[in-house]
Amino acid sequence: MKDSAHRFSPDDYDQHGLLRLPLWFWSVLILQARTWILFVMAGASRDQGTGLLQLFYPDTQRFWYGMLLGLPAALAFLICGRRQHWPRLWRCWRWVLALSLVAALLGALHSLWQQGANEPLLDSILALSDALALGYLLLNQRLKACFIPPEELD
Repeated sequence: MKDSAHRFSPDDYDQHGLLRLPLWFWSVLILQARTWILFVMAGASRDQGTGLLQLFYPDTQRFWYGMLLGLPAALAFLICGRRQHWPRLWRCWRWVLALSLVAALLGALHSLWQQGANEPLLDSILALSDALALGYLLLNQRLKACFIPPEELD
């Protein structure tokens, strides 16, 4: 990885000497934390919160499954700003996010298989989005470099 530091311009680094996280990474986190985001929106809308949750998660088991799978992304929002303080944790967090995406993808595919022809559009879109996010998380060179401590990039 020694030559990867030469692929990035000085503008790609923040004040701590870390590579800035790409915009698409934030999209991946939002996708993964979608149940958490919906939960916060439902809490903020007070009167319609229960209806909102029932609309997207009529089965409460799927809601809790989504909360569990979204936990790594929700925690990533918290730790990414302090990744220079926890380099070992940050380095392995990419793999935690990837495992969470694999589990979400398998869950969406299982749901599609169980549903048959009953309203598979949303689950199909989510499965495709999870697969694309997983590919981005595993294959994007710049994002991979963001999870490597700066001293190893030099």
